[in-house]
Amino acid sequence: MLSHPLSFSSTLVYTRGRLSVGRPVREAAAMALNLLRFFDFLSSKFQTCNILQIMKWKLYPCKRFNKILYPQYGPILSTGRLKICHQWVPHNGYHSVIRDQPDFTSGTVCLHGDSAASLEIGSNQLSYEQNFFKYLNNSKTAKQIFKLLKSSKSITDRMAASALLKISQVERDENDLGKSAILLENETVKALCFQFEQESQRLSTTALVTALYACIQLYVDPESTLMTRMLCESRERLGKGQMLIKDLCLLGEALLNLEGPDCGTLKEIMEQVQGQTLENWTSEELPMVYNLLVAGVGKGGKYQELLNKMNSRSLHFTSRMSHKAKCDILNAMVVLKQTQAIPLVINLCKHSVRHVPHFSDRELIIVLNALICFGLSDRFFINALEQNIPKKTFIMQPEAISKMMQHCNQQRILSPPIFDAVAESFVYNSDNFTTKEIALQIMPFGRLNYLPPNVGQLFRKVEDLLRGRFSQFQPRTLLNLLHSCILIGRFPVNFVSKIFSPYFLQLLEAQGTGLDKFVLAQLTQLFMTMKLECRIYEGHSLPPKYRVKSFLTAGQSIESLVDEHLYGKVKNALTDLLGARNYFASRVLTPYGYTLDAEIQLDEEGYVLPASWRDEVFRRIALCIDDQRRFSINSQNLLGKEAIKQRQLRLLGYDVVQIPFYEFDKLQTQKDMVEYLHKKIFPHSYRLAW
Repeated sequence: MLSHPLSFSSTLVYTRGRLSVGRPVREAAAMALNLLRFFDFLSSKFQTCNILQIMKWKLYPCKRFNKILYPQYGPILSTGRLKICHQWVPHNGYHSVIRDQPDFTSGTVCLHGDSAASLEIGSNQLSYEQNFFKYLNNSKTAKQIFKLLKSSKSITDRMAASALLKISQVERDENDLGKSAILLENETVKALCFQFEQESQRLSTTALVTALYACIQLYVDPESTLMTRMLCESRERLGKGQMLIKDLCLLGEALLNLEGPDCGTLKEIMEQVQGQTLENWTSEELPMVYNLLVAGVGKGGKYQELLNKMNSRSLHFTSRMSHKAKCDILNAMVVLKQTQAIPLVINLCKHSVRHVPHFSDRELIIVLNALICFGLSDRFFINALEQNIPKKTFIMQPEAISKMMQHCNQQRILSPPIFDAVAESFVYNSDNFTTKEIALQIMPFGRLNYLPPNVGQLFRKVEDLLRGRFSQFQPRTLLNLLHSCILIGRFPVNFVSKIFSPYFLQLLEAQGTGLDKFVLAQLTQLFMTMKLECRIYEGHSLPPKYRVKSFLTAGQSIESLVDEHLYGKVKNALTDLLGARNYFASRVLTPYGYTLDAEIQLDEEGYVLPASWRDEVFRRIALCIDDQRRFSINSQNLLGKEAIKQRQLRLLGYDVVQIPFYEFDKLQTQKDMVEYLHKKIFPHSYRLAW
């Protein structure tokens, strides 16, 4: 719902019941002639003199007029300025009758402009419109659109409405209402709006709802004559039940923006949408209905039966859709939580690969958000990102880069081309990032255990940002960021003392779910890292009540359990190697919080001790049986949480022996497995036969 609509004001005033006409109005007459030259009606004699007739009504008082006929377009005829309404009142009474409204005949409005600087297009009307819309779609600023309008020989109502909508899309800023005010002061925009007001009954339905939606996007006062007429006419045509799908959807979005989801007309719109045969909907119409449901109509599980049919229908259209349509449907899948439509999401993502070079940042964000939301990944999509993203990271929106890194982090995707490009752009662009964007872009380096070529510059920049913006970070975001740094051996010594302070711990406890086991495990590992790897640290110590005895936690954990299938094969081979099952222990919890997949104890002479031995042990061997989940996907790069575990176990005195899946899975026979373990665990001794 809009919060600050704009209304037009007029400098024409009344004195003792009569219109006072002075110099401003005489100047307005000259302006009107210029407007007539720019936008002239071609269909009939009445249309040709239409603007002059309106001017006549405006400039010459008549007893039957007790107010200006079109007060909100006074600026067209005067020097009046726009004013911003500081209060928004939802207005539902748009069915008021406009007195003395000219009786327009039906037909299509056709406008024509300055032929002296005309657009070079053919005489064929279809080709003419196609060229116009091609130029319009490629326009990036309002200035380009104004130039296009002024250079056109003639424009239809649909072309004019589309131009106004494009202006609202390229220039509208929800955080800067002054921008809309400036646009509405533009003479071209005034002329377009003036024509839409006068010809609302004669506009085609598509032009009518498009112009209505554009005016709402530009924050035009909903109580103005322009809006009142277009709303009345739109509702009247809706009542006749002859609107197309695209017109119904655009009208629905307009009413949602104007009156909110409680608007009674929306129900009528959805009834007409459902009344049309779904099998006849085109690949262009399906995304429009999805967008209407996303805008608010489909919230709360409404129209799920319709959605199920649409999802099934869309599955057959995927390959023929534009990349914008694919993005619209993917966005709908996320917003409307269509978890039962995974095949459609997979198909859309698969067919989005070829569009990656042409994606805008917003479209890329939508696709990545869908992949994140549904926990999916696509190798070909990542390949496409690797080929195109490194060239654009310096000019991409921070949110797009953050989403890409978040997706890589979630799916354990280590892509050196992407990570190197992100690290390089981060050093130069991160001053303007939000704290969340900073964390999302840095955390994957730690989790995936990757140091880019500019690692020194990267973490000096991170330290500078933390020093300058420490208080701006949310407690959990800050803890996640610092914890990810220690995973790859980058120690935030200057900031850990603040993390362990009573004040910060209270903030951490007050946020979200409080101090759950995962947060306590992060704090404990951070504290242990300072003790083991940063002997120079002399700051606050983590209070004992915040320390955990085991890093294994349900759900999210900072270490992972061994894979049962791989462990079973290793256990059998290890039993054959040592001669009996009681010579090694499984899932051993150490005094330092880590859980060992398997542990072998040796005496001073190198003999294997029983697992139950509790006297002095000279040497402990920790077996790390690493399955695919402990590595980046499709690589042999160990995850950060496993790398820090093995690093710190060595510092604690353990002999760490890694048994990775990519080596052990190659072994075909039991004999090969036993020989492999012997060489790994006892590389300098002969194997005894039992």
